[in-house]
Parts: sequence; structure tokens; C-alpha cells
Amino acid sequence: MTEPPGRRERKKAATRQKIADTALRLFLERGYDAVGIRDVAAEADVAVTTLFSHFASKEALVFEQDEDFEHRLAQAVADRAPDEPLIPALRHEMRALVRHCTADGSAPIWRMIDACSDLREYEESMRLRHAQSLATAIAADLGLPQPTTACRTIARFVVDAHSLARESADPDAAVDEVFRMIEAAWGVTGL
Repeated sequence: MTEPPGRRERKKAATRQKIADTALRLFLERGYDAVGIRDVAAEADVAVTTLFSHFASKEALVFEQDEDFEHRLAQAVADRAPDEPLIPALRHEMRALVRHCTADGSAPIWRMIDACSDLREYEESMRLRHAQSLATAIAADLGLPQPTTACRTIARFVVDAHSLARESADPDAAVDEVFRMIEAAWGVTGL
């Protein structure tokens, strides 16, 4: 059983969330390019150094759940039941991630991301990192010393399913469609 976070951890998490919420509100109200780090820090009532202790960059403020999403994909591999196949476990997790990112109120955020080259580039680098992390988790699950081409390819397909699904009129159907192809591809890897 895991122990609940202590007061200090709860306070850090609350500060982090306050900064992220403030940044997103300001970005949506004024435009991403019109808001600086100092503006966010002042509005959130924290020092700039405090902001940077939680977020490495301005772009990271928009993708504040980045590390959580990356961790969830790796955990979908590592924490599945011994008899649960890999691809259905990843489909289940991706469906949950897509639902989160297509929830009510998310459209303005995605429009902002799509309109800003810095945010699109950050998202792409984030997806590459997520795919590498997932490929490493798949390789470890298979007892491989490092990710093979098949592990990296499947991981990229899984991570890319997110953007394909979020752009679809029916995200759940899109996840299912992409994962039918992923399952077929996984079946021919021989792993």
C-alpha cells in the first residue's frame, strides 16, 4: 500500500497546479505569444525561480501533464495482469488519455497549440520522448536489453494514435481503428 503524500508534497503539487492553471488561463485570454514567464509568475504569486523549479520552459506550462502521460504509458505495459496482452492494455490507456485531451473545454487549447510553431515543436519532441520511454518499457517487458526496431515502431504508432484520435470527430472509434492496425503489426513482429 502506498503512503499518501506528506504536507510538503501536497503543497508542491498545489503550487505546480496553480502555476499551470494560471498560465493556461493567461495564454487563452491574451494569446500564448503575448504572455511571458514573468506574467505567469506574477499572476500565480510565485517567484520566477519557483515557476522554473516546476516547469523547465514556457511550453511545458501548456503540457503540464506531460510526465504523467509518459509514466502512464510505461505503467500500462509494466502493471498489466500477467495474462493481459500488451496491445489491449495500451489501447485501454490510450483511450483514457484521449478522453482526457478531448474533454469539454479542450478545443481552445488545441487551437492554441496548432497555431503556435513553438508549441507544435514541443509537442513533437514530447511525443518522441514518450515513444522512446514506451519502447524501453516494451523491451523490458519482453526481457530485451534494449528496444528493438519493432518495439520502437509499435511505440511510435501507439503515441501517434493520440494525435490522430484527438483530431477525429469520433476519438474512441479512431483509437480502435488505429489499434486494430497496431495489433496486426505487433502480430507479425514475432515478439
